[in-house]
Amino acid sequence: MGGVLQALLRGPRGGRVGLYMLIDAALAAVAVFLAFVLRLESRWSEFLTQVPWLYGATILATITAFWSFGLYRSPVRFATSAIIYRVFQAGTVASALIMTSVYLIHDGVVPRGAMVILWGLLIALPGAARMMARDMLRWYGVSGSRVPIAIYGAGSAGHQLATALRHGSEFRTVAFIDDARQKHGQTVGGIPVHTSEDLGGLIEQKGVKEVLLAVPAASRGRRREIVDMLTRYPVVVRVVPSVEDIASGRKKVEELRRIEIEDILGRESVAAMPRLVARAVHGRNVLVTGAGGSIGSELCREILRQQPRRLVLVENSEFALYSVSNELEELRAASGKNTELIAILANVCDQDRILRAMKSWEIEDVFHAAAYKHVPIVEQNVVEGIRNNVFGTLSCALAAQEADVESFVLVSTDKAVRPTNVMGASKRLAEMILQALAEYEDKPKYCMVRFGNVLASSGSVVPRFSEQIAKGGPVTVTHLDVTRYFMTIPEAASLVVQASAMASRGDVFVLDMGQPVRIAELAERMVHLAGLRVRSKEQPYGDIEIVYTGMRPGEKMHEELLIGADVVGTEHPMIMRAREEKLEWTQMQPLLAKLETACDSHDTGSVIRILSEVVSGYTPNTRSLDGAAPIPERLRAIQGGLVEESRSEVVLQAAS
Repeated sequence: MGGVLQALLRGPRGGRVGLYMLIDAALAAVAVFLAFVLRLESRWSEFLTQVPWLYGATILATITAFWSFGLYRSPVRFATSAIIYRVFQAGTVASALIMTSVYLIHDGVVPRGAMVILWGLLIALPGAARMMARDMLRWYGVSGSRVPIAIYGAGSAGHQLATALRHGSEFRTVAFIDDARQKHGQTVGGIPVHTSEDLGGLIEQKGVKEVLLAVPAASRGRRREIVDMLTRYPVVVRVVPSVEDIASGRKKVEELRRIEIEDILGRESVAAMPRLVARAVHGRNVLVTGAGGSIGSELCREILRQQPRRLVLVENSEFALYSVSNELEELRAASGKNTELIAILANVCDQDRILRAMKSWEIEDVFHAAAYKHVPIVEQNVVEGIRNNVFGTLSCALAAQEADVESFVLVSTDKAVRPTNVMGASKRLAEMILQALAEYEDKPKYCMVRFGNVLASSGSVVPRFSEQIAKGGPVTVTHLDVTRYFMTIPEAASLVVQASAMASRGDVFVLDMGQPVRIAELAERMVHLAGLRVRSKEQPYGDIEIVYTGMRPGEKMHEELLIGADVVGTEHPMIMRAREEKLEWTQMQPLLAKLETACDSHDTGSVIRILSEVVSGYTPNTRSLDGAAPIPERLRAIQGGLVEESRSEVVLQAAS
């Protein structure tokens, strides 16, 4: 049997067709024999010996009819129930040919009842043989290597998925799991339906390694509930595409992916409002700074989809600019859009360079996403962080003013609210600069959009956790109770563009980030979603350990989005407008001059002191270094040459 199956699986097509014909010929001969036996019982030999030619006629008619109906062109391994209908047609034609032969030859007596039985057998025997061969081929070919899985959802999507997976060589469906009580105990396509409580037993008894989530119409909240339940078990969770992707033809039901963190955030994404998006950038000349970064590049993709007349990319990293410009060129070519793309290698602190770019390309709208955003890095490189985040914003804002730009949008962060680190303080000061300029000048319309962490960005914990899990751990978390807001990059970029369409003068827009997420809980979920267990005192034989490293310098336990409570709604349900304290431009100018002087002299202590004076709520880290001196004093020593600035990383690490 193994040799026959090997031939059916891997042999040349001609050999397989010959084998199929040989099997059908044998079945045709058996059909003739059984037809006479069933009709005439003990007298079958008396009649059958009178028409020996009937064997040959039946075989010839069967092979001819089956060939004509394409039954030898269809791989048996991928046969479906539709093949039974073709066997019915071919068997009927073969029977008609045999009956015609019997009528024309008149050689011997052939009972009409035997011919009727022969017709049924020529359908039943080849049809059953094909179904049995299909199941045997699938089992023999892949039973040992296929991963046993359970499909969560016994509806139409789950049935389609199970059917599609039967033809593959990766997964073997052993069970359905469904919440509907009326389905429990039933079978769908021969596969039993179980309750979610049965999953533990399925893992032990049937070796289930993965659960495929086939509930494409479920809300994100419901999906989170299901995944929360599944994380109790050591299984990998995969998900089918959304019902919109399946219905539109963009995805097939069998195109599985690992479930991502955004699937279980518990907050529903709100669709973009086309009128806001079109009002913001359609047919306009747009410039994006920091175009090669996580947010900047997604902003460029979102803006390109809205068909601006011209999109100018400003980036300080040559490789990042090369990557994003190539990607956007490909997207433009694929979509047939005629947007003009211009890539400019420039530093946002170079006001003259930025001004020439804005004037040359007649820029109408600016999205300023360029920033140093990694808290520990900026904490260790204070002067460069201030130059880029504060004076880079100032340079671009003043250039936009001189170039007669209509709107200027600053991409800000929740770390700007009552900051405890230099990065957050620098972003709040950048906001204050735009607020002051907005009161001083009518044009451009300065505004800022403030939101929390974005998943999978270069500064997010999610890629770091994924890398640590892939290496076998440990996963490092700063504190058991630390929380953060999260949003997907595309959603954040879309909301930034929509917020810009509602800007007036000095608006601070705050995005609705949903509920904050405990980072420790996030780490646990990511371990579980990888099909692994967290190692702990309760589970000493788990796979991945979570290690708490302690808060880093400048980090907050909980982030905030609002400085005060004065907030109003906007046209968009996920975008709010905050009213916050601000300084006049005449007050801001001397403070910026002092800050610039401190930066030019690398007086880090003075930089931090000025930030403390200007930015409301900024509380810099002033813990002592080995009992010697608080950080500002130590940093002044660094600036004064007592310690090399390049060693500041070691100094600040010691402070933690």
